[in-house]
Amino acid sequence: MFVGGTAVCGLGTWMHHGHVGPGFLAPVLLGLGGLALVFGSCEAMIKCVEALGERQKWNDFVAGTMAGLASNVPEIIMLGFVVAAAPRVAFVVTCLTLHVNALIFGVYSALLPKNETGHALLPSAITKLGADLLACAAGVFLALGTMMLTLKVFDAGDHRGEGLGAGDLYAIGVALLGVQVVSVRELLSRFSSSDTTAPGAAKATEGPRPPLGPIVMYGAIGMAGSFLGGHAVGDFADALVDALSHRGYSEMVGAIIVSLFSGIASYLMIASAHFKKKTDLALSNVSGAVTQMPFVVLPCTLIMMATFAKLGVIPHLPHGAVLAIDLETTSVLLLSFPTLLVLWKSISDDGMVSKLETAVMVSVFGLIIYFLVQHG
Repeated sequence: MFVGGTAVCGLGTWMHHGHVGPGFLAPVLLGLGGLALVFGSCEAMIKCVEALGERQKWNDFVAGTMAGLASNVPEIIMLGFVVAAAPRVAFVVTCLTLHVNALIFGVYSALLPKNETGHALLPSAITKLGADLLACAAGVFLALGTMMLTLKVFDAGDHRGEGLGAGDLYAIGVALLGVQVVSVRELLSRFSSSDTTAPGAAKATEGPRPPLGPIVMYGAIGMAGSFLGGHAVGDFADALVDALSHRGYSEMVGAIIVSLFSGIASYLMIASAHFKKKTDLALSNVSGAVTQMPFVVLPCTLIMMATFAKLGVIPHLPHGAVLAIDLETTSVLLLSFPTLLVLWKSISDDGMVSKLETAVMVSVFGLIIYFLVQHG
């Protein structure tokens, strides 16, 4: 898959730059080749994670969470190009990805193994640490969305309600990244041992430690392939968004499509791990896709926006702001609060997910995405 995807991506790139063949063929080849390349990269990342977890005596959930953190690097790099071209769109896409990933969490909860009462048991890292992160993110998103709305209504602040300045973006980004650093330290110190996983989860095994060389090799292959494949899939998504825009579809529709394709590496890793019966590994990526978005991808996006504005890569708005306050940027923040609230309640009340909670999550998250696409 990795080699074949690389070849197809190379052919698509050559056709695109050489203007060879029909106009639709190059993006299609990039999309297909990118998916194959990302899938092969996910297999490499799983091998890296398994060996690293065995070497460090981590359980599958913690090892998968660390791999999920690493998989954010290609996405952040890709978002850097979007920030340089359209910073407001990069912010909207990042926040929309949270809604999409929350919906995937709700759908995947229906696939988790159930006990005799019909409930799916969750690892303690999710019910304790993950719940705290969701509560924090809900508070930050509600406060930030309310502040932006207040500034806009009253023409207040240094930028007269126009938007948030570079100093605001730096403050928010640094604060959120600080929470993530503490979260990782807590995860490794409290939940990495084999007795902190859910019942039936794979445990760290005793034996000789795997050599470091293959771990680094598989990790490098996975990271490089995710970046190249993600870039190719991103080019296909851009072409698809342009085609939809020409047909009169809203900006939110294009942003949803971009957010789906930007997380393709994580989604394929979830699917691959699930079909291999590595439920904890899949679940760590499902939950990490939600909790890492507010505390890794979003703050990096905000810091890049502020830095690019300082360096003159992107222009300031007329009154000196960097991130505009408008319907799209405000709605994706305010509507994140009910999403995070439902997620927090579903996983923190009893450490299990029921069929009713699954139905609630899917319906609420689906409706919010519908509202954003239809009216945002």
